[in-house]
Amino acid sequence: MTVKVYSTPTCPWCTRVKEYLSSKNVDFVDYDVSSDRDKAMEMINKSGQRGVPVLDIEGNIIIGFDQQNIDKLLNL
Repeated sequence: MTVKVYSTPTCPWCTRVKEYLSSKNVDFVDYDVSSDRDKAMEMINKSGQRGVPVLDIEGNIIIGFDQQNIDKLLNL
């Protein structure tokens, strides 16, 4: 399963979502949209949002640290 996290280094909710995924032993790829314009555009195209964090779990988009939806999609 591929989990993509679109985040910025200064975003506290981004840090929390990445810490949460790590605590559940979920592998993820982190994209810093503050320095990667292509990934920032990819995130906006997928989510319609400029805010972070945005998670892409197997094509399902989650905006923000929505633990309930994250758990449901990852079967945690």
